[in-house]
Amino acid sequence: MVKTLEEIERIKVSCEKCKSVLHELGNIIKPGISTYEIEEKADIFLRRLEVEPAFKGYNGYPASICVSVNEEVVHTIPSRKKILKDGDIVSIDIGAVYHGFYSDYGATFPVGNISRGHEKLIEVTREAFKKGFSKAVPGMRTGDIGSAVQRFVESNGFSVVRDFVGHGIGKALHEFPEVPNFGFPGKGALLQENTVIAIEPMVNMGKPGVKILDDGWTVVTVDGSYSAYYEECVLITGKGPELLAS
Repeated sequence: MVKTLEEIERIKVSCEKCKSVLHELGNIIKPGISTYEIEEKADIFLRRLEVEPAFKGYNGYPASICVSVNEEVVHTIPSRKKILKDGDIVSIDIGAVYHGFYSDYGATFPVGNISRGHEKLIEVTREAFKKGFSKAVPGMRTGDIGSAVQRFVESNGFSVVRDFVGHGIGKALHEFPEVPNFGFPGKGALLQENTVIAIEPMVNMGKPGVKILDDGWTVVTVDGSYSAYYEECVLITGKGPELLAS
């Protein structure tokens, strides 16, 4: 899925707009707000930037963003009934489409005052992304990214989710290759110059096992432990990996 320079420029615009909305959503998170209110704000912010939500209608998903709280890992549908409270952590996953080109971003935010353990979970997840990012160079393989993420996460006493992975992105939301957050150096798909991937560590405080709830979407940890998430789009270049949004 090697991209032309023109395609890369359009993906960059999509990424800048998507990440800016994620930042704005992070700024409104506070105790007492419902996850549906975050969804409503996302729709407003996306429309203001003249981009379409990538998730709405994707395989039947009914919302523009995913808002997952505490033991919810990913893909949670926003709800008027889910009210954030002090001490929660909330993961927002958002995608955008700009002139046919996709972007995909996510992060976990604290709600009010959270425990030191949950702060560390969020910090380790963000740092794990950086470990994987450093391996996104031509000639390396997806296993090099996954191994770097896994080693760092496990060295800090946490675990990585095995059931969901990162991915290529561009003309579609999910493209080749899959980018796991685990694996072995030198294994997996070969990374090529001018390809774009979404690296997205999903990190659990407890064991890596997850399950999907009866709504068919919400993914939660099997043991009830909290989970954090971080995602950015990365351009693979001959000069090294490049973040597609500042």
